[in-house]
Amino acid sequence: MDIDSISRLREIGKDQLELLYRIAEMLNVATVQDMLIEQALDLVIQFLKAERGLFVKYNKDQNSFSIIAGRNVQQDRINDLESFSSGILHKVVSQKEPCLYHDAQGDPAVSQFKSIQIHDIKSVIGVPLFYQDEVWGVILVDSRSNRREFTPDNLFFLEFFARLVSLVLHKIMHLEALQNENIMLRKQVEASPSIPEMLGESPAMQELANLINRVAKTDASVLLLGESGTGKELAARAIHILSNRKDKPFIAQFCGSIPDTLLESELFGYKKGAFTGAYNDKKGLFEVAHQGTFLLDEIADISPALQAKLLRVLENQEIIRLGDTQVKKVQLRIIAATNKDLAKYVNEGKFREDLYYRLNVFPVTLPPLRDRKGDIPLLVMHFIKRNTDAPITIDKDAMKKLETYNWPGNVRQLDNVIKRALILCDGNKIKAEHIILEDEEDITHFKGLLRDYEMLLLKKRLKDFDGNRTLTAKSLGVSVRWVQLKLKQMGL
Repeated sequence: MDIDSISRLREIGKDQLELLYRIAEMLNVATVQDMLIEQALDLVIQFLKAERGLFVKYNKDQNSFSIIAGRNVQQDRINDLESFSSGILHKVVSQKEPCLYHDAQGDPAVSQFKSIQIHDIKSVIGVPLFYQDEVWGVILVDSRSNRREFTPDNLFFLEFFARLVSLVLHKIMHLEALQNENIMLRKQVEASPSIPEMLGESPAMQELANLINRVAKTDASVLLLGESGTGKELAARAIHILSNRKDKPFIAQFCGSIPDTLLESELFGYKKGAFTGAYNDKKGLFEVAHQGTFLLDEIADISPALQAKLLRVLENQEIIRLGDTQVKKVQLRIIAATNKDLAKYVNEGKFREDLYYRLNVFPVTLPPLRDRKGDIPLLVMHFIKRNTDAPITIDKDAMKKLETYNWPGNVRQLDNVIKRALILCDGNKIKAEHIILEDEEDITHFKGLLRDYEMLLLKKRLKDFDGNRTLTAKSLGVSVRWVQLKLKQMGL
């Protein structure tokens, strides 16, 4: 603001200053919305006793304008830019100065403009809006009848109004940039989703991440399937964290090898006197987890009687405490997990079919570690850092040993192997001899592919014969060349 403008500020009347203060308060909010601009325009139109007001953005590349807000004296929205004088808008932009036409019909500078004649515009005030020394837009007010308030004093007032708007333009532009960046980042996250607390970049884990991110946004029941140690509880927690329930409770209850009555009292709670030792009323875990997410781990192990009660929770969202008759409403998202073939249990009559279909709305299978061996180096470094603050590394042979193993116990087993290795490691590097693996595995419990079992069996026989390849080949009924070829494939 120059010295002349500061001196002229003293000439602004009380009413004008009060209006500028009201407008400044209005614009000084966290986010400037179109509605606020419209409200500010309404105040200006009312003060100048004008008929219309316009707030436009100037598009320099196309030399055109786009409406941000247009209003009339009745506070109706105007969306037709053609009804205003484009000639005066361009004049304000080209001259980069405000303009006042008290008698537009008789002023030779603008009377030739078609819009002035067609719309019978008597008086016009236009002021530029600046952003980084460039004209960003124009504020224009006009009237077809009352011209009394279209004066130099009010032109100066409108300039100050424009300057107030210009001050918040930086905030508007910065906010738009942040919103665009946020949209871009969200798209990137959606394109490459991750799972909270679960590590892995393999195709199998990327597919799992896609499924979890999709189902997390819904309230659908999820059935997590997978071998022991694949991280089913972590997957359930990830679904909760990525859902709208993330600020509500997440509770997991293991259902395997727990007496039926004890599990029921834990889940549903009990009334005082329901059984010996029930000295007080106790809330069940379902009540505690109200509006949150509940994981039933190893769901295949619950009894038929408890299955029937669980079905009621899923169908009616209600429970009854042990020893009570009062029905309580609970609002839960149920996630179930099992390492059993639940469909087989249904066919054998061990699991209720109606409950199975209630739980199996969206099945998610967690991949075993042998199907995502590319993630082993990432997991190994994570477990090392989690279990020690020392700068421990792992040598190439030790990593190769880990990558060629079948991992019947999956990620949980890998974690335990690394913990043992850290105990056995005397220096700052884990070596192959520090990696202790359980090779004595019964073929009846083996869940891997045939090639994986071949590797497992070959390594065990080599160990039995102290590394003698000839004796190993003879015991397996194969040639020594076959043994050498398999060892080469294993990188040994």
